[in-house]
Amino acid sequence: MREVIFDTETTGLDPKTGDRMVEIGCVEMVGRVETGRTFHAYFNPDRDMPAEAERVHGLSAAFLSAKPRFAETADELLAFLGDSNLVAHDAGFDFGFLNNELERAGLAPISYDRMVDTVAIARKKHPGAKLSLDALCTRYGIDRSHRVKHGALLDAELLAQVYVELTGGRQIGLGLADAAPDAPALAAFTPDAPWHRPSVDRTRREPRPHVASPEELERHRAFIAQIKDAIWVG
Repeated sequence: MREVIFDTETTGLDPKTGDRMVEIGCVEMVGRVETGRTFHAYFNPDRDMPAEAERVHGLSAAFLSAKPRFAETADELLAFLGDSNLVAHDAGFDFGFLNNELERAGLAPISYDRMVDTVAIARKKHPGAKLSLDALCTRYGIDRSHRVKHGALLDAELLAQVYVELTGGRQIGLGLADAAPDAPALAAFTPDAPWHRPSVDRTRREPRPHVASPEELERHRAFIAQIKDAIWVG
């Protein structure tokens, strides 16, 4: 199954009050395994950048003024997203900004049926614990030392690792049904495989006894008899 893990950076907290999305980062996963394909873009929001937001992600209005507007790269983004489920941390926030930009560009919004929220998953798995991306990285031992400021692609890459841990760990990637079409096939496991054939030089051992001998039972009874005020007596 193909999924896209994504994150956004914005000018604020609410697209309904004029805040805009200024960055998006996407990571492709197939069968919970990163394929190496990503999508990353900055957008000119045609507005100022509040100081509080700039402190979070470090993106200034001057830097973004030279970037394309969302509508100019929307088709490329939608092609990358395809019809896959979209995974985000506090996904309602990211979906709200993404759909706001799509609607402003005259494009259909993305159905919330495709939304997978890692905060909701983490809340069920770790009730009462801190659920920030930083906290979950710490919990699962994911290195985030290179994360000085928020960045959409970097956060999506960290979230991809967190998502794997939240949904069962790395062993779930062993399923073959969801493997990428161009992934190398695993060697067939058959009785004739060299790692499966028993060695002809192996020395046969007699089965080991698993029942105590009469002598061992007698020694055990003598040992138990020496114990005073045994808790199992009385």
